[in-house]
Amino acid sequence: MRIETSLLTFHTKGRTDVVDITDEIAERMRETNMQEGSVLIFASGSTCGITTIEYEPGLVADIKEFFERVVPEAITYKHDERWHDGNGHSHIRSSLLKNSLTIPFLKGELLLGTWQQVIFIEFDNKARNRKIYLQFTGE
Repeated sequence: MRIETSLLTFHTKGRTDVVDITDEIAERMRETNMQEGSVLIFASGSTCGITTIEYEPGLVADIKEFFERVVPEAITYKHDERWHDGNGHSHIRSSLLKNSLTIPFLKGELLLGTWQQVIFIEFDNKARNRKIYLQFTGE
């Protein structure tokens, strides 16, 4: 059993930007030469999230609309009153989705469904440079 850690870095647009990171994870996994185990995907930040979806334009739009309905940007949050940064909604959205996910792999392939991709969602109200840590555990 061994552990390897890798880092993905990229730039987001802000405001519920949805980024498909599946191919980057699969590529990093292949670089480990591991055949069986799991990968922990951890987004470093309190205004973002990680999950899986069928990454297609209609569902991407639906997710953006869902978060706006459930945690609207245009209302007052105590966080905004304290820090005046206008991203209280971003922190709440992140706490609902969470910022990590674990996916098993077997025979060197992620065990994702046919229409399942791993996505990063940027909830902050501005563009950001983001880091995602990938920790592969396996053989």
